[in-house]
Amino acid sequence: MYQDGDVILGGLFEVHFFTVFPELSFRTEPEPPYCEKFDMESFQQAQTMVFAIDEINKNPNLLPNVTLGYHLYDNCVMLGMAFRAAISLVSGTEERFSNLNCTGPPPVIGIVGDPGSTPSIAISSVLGLFRVPIVRWDEKNHNSISLKKHFGWTWVGLLYSDDDYGIYASVSFKQEMQLFGGCVAFSEILPHDNNHKDIRRIIGVIQASTARVVVVFSTSSYLMALMDEVVLQNLTGRQWIASEAWATSPVFHTSRFLPFLGGTLGIAIRRGEIQGLQEFLLRLCPSNDPRNNMLKIFWENMFRCSYKTGGMAIDEEQVKKVCTGQEDLIITNTPYTDVSGLRAAYNVYKAVYAMAHALHDLMQCEEERGPFSGNRCANITNLKPWQLVHYLQKVNFTTGFGDHVSFDKNGDALAIYDVLNWQPNSDGSIRVYTVGVVNEGAGNGKVLSLNENALYWNFQFKKPPWSVCSESCPPGTRQAMRKGLPVCCFDCLPCRDGEISNTTDAIECTACPDEFWSNPDKDQCVPKEVEFLSYEDPLGISLTTASLLGTCICTLVMVIFAHHRNTPIVRANNSELSFLLLLSLKLCFLCVLLFIGRPQLWTCQLRHALFGISFVLCISSILVKTMVVIAVFKSSRPEGKGAMKWFGVAQQRCTVLVLTALQVVICAVWLSTASPTPQKNNQYTRSKIVYECAIGSVAGFSMLLGYIGLLAAVSFLLAFLARNLPDNFNEAKFITFSMLIFCAVWISFVPAYVSSPGKYAVAVEIFAILASSFGLLVAIFAPKCYIILLHPERNTKKAIMGREPQNK
Repeated sequence: MYQDGDVILGGLFEVHFFTVFPELSFRTEPEPPYCEKFDMESFQQAQTMVFAIDEINKNPNLLPNVTLGYHLYDNCVMLGMAFRAAISLVSGTEERFSNLNCTGPPPVIGIVGDPGSTPSIAISSVLGLFRVPIVRWDEKNHNSISLKKHFGWTWVGLLYSDDDYGIYASVSFKQEMQLFGGCVAFSEILPHDNNHKDIRRIIGVIQASTARVVVVFSTSSYLMALMDEVVLQNLTGRQWIASEAWATSPVFHTSRFLPFLGGTLGIAIRRGEIQGLQEFLLRLCPSNDPRNNMLKIFWENMFRCSYKTGGMAIDEEQVKKVCTGQEDLIITNTPYTDVSGLRAAYNVYKAVYAMAHALHDLMQCEEERGPFSGNRCANITNLKPWQLVHYLQKVNFTTGFGDHVSFDKNGDALAIYDVLNWQPNSDGSIRVYTVGVVNEGAGNGKVLSLNENALYWNFQFKKPPWSVCSESCPPGTRQAMRKGLPVCCFDCLPCRDGEISNTTDAIECTACPDEFWSNPDKDQCVPKEVEFLSYEDPLGISLTTASLLGTCICTLVMVIFAHHRNTPIVRANNSELSFLLLLSLKLCFLCVLLFIGRPQLWTCQLRHALFGISFVLCISSILVKTMVVIAVFKSSRPEGKGAMKWFGVAQQRCTVLVLTALQVVICAVWLSTASPTPQKNNQYTRSKIVYECAIGSVAGFSMLLGYIGLLAAVSFLLAFLARNLPDNFNEAKFITFSMLIFCAVWISFVPAYVSSPGKYAVAVEIFAILASSFGLLVAIFAPKCYIILLHPERNTKKAIMGREPQNK
């Protein structure tokens, strides 16, 4: 089909389905191939291009003073025919290449088509060398990812036809799925020969897979055998996603396929409306252009008649009715006259207008300000196709239907597609409804607009299926990939202690900062619990109670001794030392309170110093009392009468003072050189911060304890030696027992203290202080209080000296 003009646009359409090649013979001249199976819908698309060019020529605001012409070819759905037609368009020759002078219509400046992927790839590889623009109107949408994103389908199956369309679509789809974070559960090629064995194998793969969504890039012809097998195998429970090549195919819209394909979602070329197109189509008549042989072929197929009086075969059907040319198209009901769902035809319309707008922009170029070399503009009388390419890349306009048309840097039009849903019809068949739009050029940034209330789901609960290999990992867990499986297949492992993940499907858990720890759900870092022996702690309450109890007992004993200060049992062995011992024991009990509570600098410094000085004061008092006991009994013998002059009251006080002063010096040096300080320790347990007092200097602390141990050992030794002195009330026996308790407690303290973590180390030290203090208090003062309070008759000098019978 041809119409002359100032500028010619070419077009390639699939008006016939098959190409017939006559038998070759050496005796006769070979006949050219011819086409069969006329397609009304494709002819409508070709006429839409004619209508668009006619509409542009009548528009005074678009390409004024320029008449567009067209040269349209039928490719008969064959690569060779399509390639031959494209070469004819750009070379300007007639259909046959017999004319070596290359006469014929002028070359085209651009081509609209070809609708097939394989011919388009072949044609563009050649015409691209000459930079001839090709605007492909039957755009193939290889990206249905927006639906997968919307419904969260990350685990899908893929089927595709064994041709360029299917192969390129599958590659693009897999790349998009990978960017989206999804995975392809299986990928199968549909056999082009409909081999039943291969078809059954593919059905088995679909049935075995856990993927509930199956995406198919194929034409109806490749898919028909598979769908027949789906029906035979009763394969339900799958959500089919149809590419635009079969999303509107009526061959699957029968009641037979409804139980299996009902609910199918499809991506189809955007449906549009073209004002005036139907009237233009109905005005078509062979008598208007007698030279146009294609119009006669169209008329014969439309009305099942023949312009040849002898009749002819149309689609293998012998027709004897003669065409008059007066038949009325209005009474027909075919895809040619149906303009209610213009999709491919609407794209043809937009492709022609894209060419026209590019030419219009080219003509608006101002001299000396052009885009070409030397700031020149293109010359419409000597226009080169590559000059049109420059303007075509910058096309930007809106159709009368409201759709925006432009191209990106790769030459791809901004995608705008309809989302289709296959729903049950009243007669049991399938009816296709438009339920949404995919528009990459949407101004609000929302690519997919979907009316979910209008969707039909062919599942039990009438809800979209859930198609994932693994459920999402909630916060507090991380993904652990399954060996040998795609990245969408994983296990969810809980984060380790001290690590969190606060997002869904976290790849790794994040460690909490030093002073933070993971909460029980492992989705948030919370401040670590600060642990120390507090007054609110049950252990702290118990130790505080014991400390105050010991202090009260010491006070009570002091009151008893003060009240009976003139009795022999109190006055014996220097009552002053007894009061000093009680005071030191009281300090020992009270120093425990410095070990309880939140450590502070002053409590850390005082607790060990007060503890060390108090115990040295206590042990030195005991040591002096032991030495006095020995001196008294030695002075009672003739050879030791001068012993007591060395252990008078002044000497006793001085001895206690000097021994205590040495501990004060040790503490002063320790505190001045390496003072204990409060510190946060997380070495014992990572989930808690143990607030403790660092001793500062191990040597200082060791000297403090060592000095106490030395005095205790000397006291124990002297008391042990004096245990058998002849006295009814030999205090050395009780001192020996008290020192035995003291040494046992503190010898046990060392390993227990070293092995106890955190606040329990403090508790061990407090227990040692309390145990040794109670041991000294009970062992030394309990017998005296027993006599004072319960047996006052024995509180006499004679009874103590052993000069009075025990029964008295």
